[in-house]
Amino acid sequence: MPSDIFPDPLDQPPPPEGPGLFGDPPPPEGPGLFGEEAAPVAAAPAPVPAPDAPATPYRVLARKYRPQSFADLIGQDALVRTLRNAFAQNRVAHAFMLTGVRGVGKTTTARIIARALNCVGPDGQGGPTADPCGVCAECQAILADRHPDVLELDAASNNGVDNIRELREAVRYRPARARFKVYILDEVHMLSTAAFNALLKTLEEPPPQVKFLFATTEIRRVPATILSRCQRFDLKRVPQEVLRAHFTRIAEQEGVAASEAALAMIARAADGSVRDGLSLLDQAIAQAAGSPEGVQATLVRDMLGLADRSLLFDLLEAAFRGDIPAVLAAMDAGHERGADPGVVLADLLELTHTLTRLRAVPALRQDPSLPEQERVRGVALAEKLSIPVLGRAWQVLLKGISEVAEAPDRRAAAEMVLIRLAHLAELPTPGDLVKRLTEGGASLPQPAAPAPQGGGGGAGGGGAGFRSAMGGGGAVMAAPAPAALPQPRSFREVVALASGRAPMLHAHLLHSVHLVAFAPGRIEFRQTAHAPRDLAGQLSTLLAEQTGSRWTISLSNAEGEPTLAQQRSHIASERLEIARAHPMVQAILLAFPGAQVEALRDETLDDYGLPPVPEPEDGFDGPEFAPPDAEPADLDDF
Repeated sequence: MPSDIFPDPLDQPPPPEGPGLFGDPPPPEGPGLFGEEAAPVAAAPAPVPAPDAPATPYRVLARKYRPQSFADLIGQDALVRTLRNAFAQNRVAHAFMLTGVRGVGKTTTARIIARALNCVGPDGQGGPTADPCGVCAECQAILADRHPDVLELDAASNNGVDNIRELREAVRYRPARARFKVYILDEVHMLSTAAFNALLKTLEEPPPQVKFLFATTEIRRVPATILSRCQRFDLKRVPQEVLRAHFTRIAEQEGVAASEAALAMIARAADGSVRDGLSLLDQAIAQAAGSPEGVQATLVRDMLGLADRSLLFDLLEAAFRGDIPAVLAAMDAGHERGADPGVVLADLLELTHTLTRLRAVPALRQDPSLPEQERVRGVALAEKLSIPVLGRAWQVLLKGISEVAEAPDRRAAAEMVLIRLAHLAELPTPGDLVKRLTEGGASLPQPAAPAPQGGGGGAGGGGAGFRSAMGGGGAVMAAPAPAALPQPRSFREVVALASGRAPMLHAHLLHSVHLVAFAPGRIEFRQTAHAPRDLAGQLSTLLAEQTGSRWTISLSNAEGEPTLAQQRSHIASERLEIARAHPMVQAILLAFPGAQVEALRDETLDDYGLPPVPEPEDGFDGPEFAPPDAEPADLDDF
């Protein structure tokens, strides 16, 4: 019975309303004690909806439209024809070498060959075929990159000899499930020399159930011993018109509007690479999202940083006219549109090449793949220009591209290149110069004949330095007869004659000859043991050729002067010591500890580092060989 110590629970007061000490109690689950459903104390939260399944990741166009059969390959007709015939005649080689620039389909072709070798057909009874079905288990596994017998390796990261040894061990075993075990080595030129050597024997005599498919962008780095064991296929760049048609089909399948000019720009920028072009098309479609016009030329031009085609023609026409203000105005317009200076010069170089082709081969003007601007303005401009002028423009632009790439201010460098091109447009070509001088037309200014001694210059006013023959009937002046060559008046001038004409003789005259006596027409010297025995004969021949007169060269046992090289070294040492002792130089050396005076440049010295030889007085040559201590005679004595 209840007591004060243990009260009856039925007599206890009800619990207070509101939250207890530890918050609200949890709502009872299920029915109550007597079967009725217990009312929840608080409303239950709304159920959280199950998350949706993740959306399919976006596949770029280059992967989405990757060729699945030989029929899908574009621009590689020779390759497709050869492989189809090989499969039809059961003459499929054991090793293929696929080479070409990036994005032309090397690895894609290797995967198609792997499927063609292992396809069993929809009924499982087929053999190797040039048209794999794409639905059998083998084709599906190869397409999904999960076939155990088709191994695609990256030679850049598996380029060691140990990797090739593992491959050699693996080829000994039969395929797990396919007809052939296929090894695809991408960028095979990255293999080391030892790895190539380890692969030679296996590549020459592989097991019958093994095929090798190699892909490379640098075929010259693959040893000839490897190439001789493979069938080589050179995948060429895809032509622009083929790329443009391919991109048009893809844009239609994607439901994207794209102008013909925009797709032509993308095809031109792709430079023969399908993958590069599809990547650019993917980027252009993303940039044009929400635009009712779709992919337009202006959008692609801004995306690629290109100059407008009409702007390029304006630039080139102004440059060939020599109109520098128009050139700079066109460059300013291109800069405002965001055109890169280097890309502008590259486009001008490409346009110059197109004009040269149109000028050299007029039949190309009827090419249907020629864009409209080139067909109209390009043909008109090509008719006004000559091949030498276009060739000179090509050289200027080609050199200018490298200058822009190295310049701190690319825009200024590009403008300087175009100003140079505009300036050259006003100058005649070498062929024009020869034509003017030989055909009696307008000629360049010619040097006038020297005025007679003691007379005036005639009506021209004192013998003008140049006289033009542009007027007065356009007669071309005959070139004056060459004057007699001046005779050397010192041994140093004799040595200078040998410079550039006889380098070895010039070196011996500098370092191995001690001059004993010199007079016009006669030289006497002592030569050292290092000089050739026929040095005097060589010098005599040279002087006869250059001066037109005979010189007497004689050898002597006298000591003579120091060689020119010794004199130069002695004078340089003396002047360097004088410079080092100068008070200002001493003060600089004290202010900068560790500084040294290494060399001295004296503008008063000649090319041999010697003081200039005093010119002899006119009309008096003196005796041919005067003794060193001789004194000039007094004229009064005579």
